[in-house]
Amino acid sequence: MAAASAQEKAGMSLPVGLWLTREADGPVARRGAQIFTQRQWQRAVVALGHRLLAQPQQKWALCFEDSYLFSIALLAALHVGKIPVIPGHCRESLLQEQSSEFDAALSDSALALDCPVIQLTADDAEEADLAALPPIDPLAFVVLFTSGSTGAPAQVIKPLSCLDEEVRWLADRWGERLAGCTVIASVSHQHLYGLSFRIFLPLALGLPFDSRQVYYSEQLSAQQASLKFALISSPAFLRRLDRSLAAPDCRLIVSAGGPLPWRSAQEVCAWLKQPVDEIYGSTETGVLATRTRNREGELWQPFSNVAFSQDAQQRWWATSPLIPQAEGLQLDDKLQFAPGGFQLCGRYDRIVKIEDKRVSLSEIERRLLALPQIVDAVALSVSRPERNGIGVVLVLDASYDENQLTQLKRQWRHELHQWLEPVAMPRFWRIVETIPHNSQSKRAWPQIQELFYAAR
Repeated sequence: MAAASAQEKAGMSLPVGLWLTREADGPVARRGAQIFTQRQWQRAVVALGHRLLAQPQQKWALCFEDSYLFSIALLAALHVGKIPVIPGHCRESLLQEQSSEFDAALSDSALALDCPVIQLTADDAEEADLAALPPIDPLAFVVLFTSGSTGAPAQVIKPLSCLDEEVRWLADRWGERLAGCTVIASVSHQHLYGLSFRIFLPLALGLPFDSRQVYYSEQLSAQQASLKFALISSPAFLRRLDRSLAAPDCRLIVSAGGPLPWRSAQEVCAWLKQPVDEIYGSTETGVLATRTRNREGELWQPFSNVAFSQDAQQRWWATSPLIPQAEGLQLDDKLQFAPGGFQLCGRYDRIVKIEDKRVSLSEIERRLLALPQIVDAVALSVSRPERNGIGVVLVLDASYDENQLTQLKRQWRHELHQWLEPVAMPRFWRIVETIPHNSQSKRAWPQIQELFYAAR
């Protein structure tokens, strides 16, 4: 107890092992008008922890829509030495495919799985008064998954020490702006970004968080007017905000998952009266750099303990206290450094072969986004029996009829011919309202590819 009090008085973030020792009884989480207090949360964690101590299974999948219940399951599992496995989703069919990754599951829904499932509700431990739980093992970790752009989920082991360190960096950067805020999020806690920013950050700083994910602008606009908020979001959500609605009082807007177009950054700032703070990183690396979008060409600023280096093949590597591997990790991004920071210049894994020629999909996307009518773009290789070619999915700045689109495509081809080889010119075009994204704000490649096979 004393350790927690001393750190809180110093204004520091608490490591996860001390969260249960916080003495204050303010709100931990909100669900609309409903408030969950620190004592309620502590009782629920302790009650579930004792329940898990009686279970032989070691690896527990955490599958929750509600962030408050997720936080209870996470902390209870950690305190009793279980391994939290965070699949990235709550879909039964996919969980069945990943069933070899866990022994049992904790959820806020009645999952039908071929393993034990404990379903939690907010009322499970209202009157619990149980003995304290064991301390969290200093070497404890959580298991996350990342699939990149190609399908099968890959396991990522994330030590709690790395998550605690990441929160310290975020608190050092935004602590003053976060003071008095409620954390709300349009991203899922089932992925590292949401886990770090939506769960670990508020619990480490003693800030309340909203247990519900924000999916629509209307939900954001309807937030309680008397509260201040920190919005944890993604480029996909920020791009489609309805700025005709009343704006909530956001003191911090964070975006991650991909670069936010400058036009969208300007529109968000005009509506919420705050510039967007972007995060660059990945599930494997944790946060690497950040930038505040005050201008279009804003450079990324590495966090102070992050170092970048190039290997003999000119590929970039990152090392930091958030990366368990001593040698660091190789990045898929091309970086260009300048005095004061760096720019992202595409990805190494976005090269395809068309008619035996190497074509950069990132370059095609970059050239498309430079055209005035195009708000968002994705390029991919499309296979046809007669010939492979480049397909592009575009989001436009307005609605155009068929004749207007024909004229625009003619103009776009003329412009693109200045930059692209004939083999790299888009052959298949699809116009959509929004590029398909998954809950992690990554491009949903199966849905994108389906756009080219639903209609020939």
